[in-house]
Amino acid sequence: MSKGKVLHISKFYPPYKGGIEDVCYSIVSSMDGYEHRVLCFNTGKETVEEQYDGVPVHRVGVQFQRYSQPIAFSYHKALKKELESFRPDIIHLHTPNPFASFLVCHYIKDDVKLVVHWHSDIVKQQFTYKLYQPFERTLLERANTIFATSPNYAEHSLPLKPYSSKVRIVPNGINEEKISEREGDQAKIDAICQKYQGKDIIFFMGRHVSYKGIDRLIEAEKKIKSDCVILIAGDGVLTNELKASSSSDRIHFIGKISDEEIRLYMRAASIFAFPSITKNEAFGIVLAEAMYCATPPVLFTIEGSGVNWLNQNGVTGIEVANSDTTAFAEAIDRLLLNEDNIRVKLGENAHNRIVENFTMARIKTIIDKEYKALI
Repeated sequence: MSKGKVLHISKFYPPYKGGIEDVCYSIVSSMDGYEHRVLCFNTGKETVEEQYDGVPVHRVGVQFQRYSQPIAFSYHKALKKELESFRPDIIHLHTPNPFASFLVCHYIKDDVKLVVHWHSDIVKQQFTYKLYQPFERTLLERANTIFATSPNYAEHSLPLKPYSSKVRIVPNGINEEKISEREGDQAKIDAICQKYQGKDIIFFMGRHVSYKGIDRLIEAEKKIKSDCVILIAGDGVLTNELKASSSSDRIHFIGKISDEEIRLYMRAASIFAFPSITKNEAFGIVLAEAMYCATPPVLFTIEGSGVNWLNQNGVTGIEVANSDTTAFAEAIDRLLLNEDNIRVKLGENAHNRIVENFTMARIKTIIDKEYKALI
């Protein structure tokens, strides 16, 4: 018997690659016993209703984007259709998503429970945020429950402070099936290491946007004394600019890679470089995945971000002052020297921390408890 109907609203949804999208997908695919539907934007102008891994997904065609926000003229019709035909018990809204949030507040029925999944404050678009702020307050007033992904973020988020009684800490969880080592992987991992002449690999994975701090990693490379290579995976609006800024033969841009390649490169790497610099990086699923692979991270301190809660400085990885590229390079050198077996110890601790706290098998029990309390 179904426990209830949940309409998940995310900006996009797989196969689109993104941190919030991965979280939404993980929740949908792991929460057995609920009937799920997904409403999201499409990456093109056409509206499509389809099944993705057995779940109905309504992708609304987008006319244009402004300040990272897709605008879809027919979104209100799609939302009304889902509310009237599916009749959800819960709307699980992933934010920030101002356009969808405004319409949810307008069309949601009084008897429908609202979960606002607070992945991040709006950090960059401050001018447009001032216009949106009154609607954000309306959204948080209407919310029955607010999911914050870490106590750090909940404590430092100014918009959430007036609603602390509604906030529940629901960390992001990794998909172990996606990232676990499989039979035959070791030969592929060895091949990656051989491709780079057996040198220690520093691995970065993520979108090439400003808050990811890739320019800091490129600057830090100049100060790393150890013999190593830096592999930068992913792409984005800054890819060409970043390539142009790097003249080192130790830095290799390897482009977008598959899920299989991600787990292989993470295990081939000696260190996971995580140079994000602002609260846009609220948690870091890819950081958790690297830690699960026992690859210790080097990262910056970001006040109010969950990344410095996910990683425990000196226990599971090394954290240095924000944007201090000299300290970042020194931390990498320290781990590569591996005195007192520090790199291995941090890697083991990192793996254990993720297994004990941040797998979807654990996180789904938290969400299930919250859903049950609402229905």
